[in-house]
Amino acid sequence: MNGTNQKEQFNIAYVRVIAAQAGLNPGRLEVDDESIDLELGGKGFTGAIRNPRVQLQLKCTSQDMIDGDVIKFPLPRKNYDDLRETGVICPRYLAVLLVPEQSEHWVEHHPEHMTMRNACYYLSLRDFPETTNKSTVTVSVPLTQRLTTVSLRYLMTLASNLEVAS
Repeated sequence: MNGTNQKEQFNIAYVRVIAAQAGLNPGRLEVDDESIDLELGGKGFTGAIRNPRVQLQLKCTSQDMIDGDVIKFPLPRKNYDDLRETGVICPRYLAVLLVPEQSEHWVEHHPEHMTMRNACYYLSLRDFPETTNKSTVTVSVPLTQRLTTVSLRYLMTLASNLEVAS
C-alpha cells in the first residue's frame, strides 16, 4: 500500500477509535462525491434531533503545517466548496490528522496498551467565503479544536440542537 493510502486508512481508524469510545456509530457513504469520508451517528441526544449525525472530510499529513496556534492546511478547492455548503442536513467538518513522517511511528505497542500518534483537529467551514482560487484554499485549523471523545460528543450535541461549531 502506498503512503497516501496508508494515511487514509490510519485516519479512518483513528477517528473510528474516538467515535467508538464516544458511543457513536461510524459509517461511510457508498460514493465520495461530496467530500465526506466518514459519517458519525448518535443516539439518545436530548436536543431537537434525537439521533444527530455529523459528516467528516478526513485529511492526514506528516508535513509540518503548524504556524503558531493553527495548522495551515491546503485544502483542495472542491473539498473547500463542499464543506462550506450551508444547504445540508448534517453539519460538516474538516478533520486534519497530524502523523509522524515514518508510518512505523504512528502506533506504539506496549505490554498493556497501544498508543496512536499524533493528534487530529477539526474545523467547520460553514459560511466560509467563496474563493477564486483554482486548485487549493489554505485554511487555518485551530490547535485548540482537537478531535477527542469529548469534542466529538460536543459536535453531536450541537448537531442535536441544530447548531454547528464555529
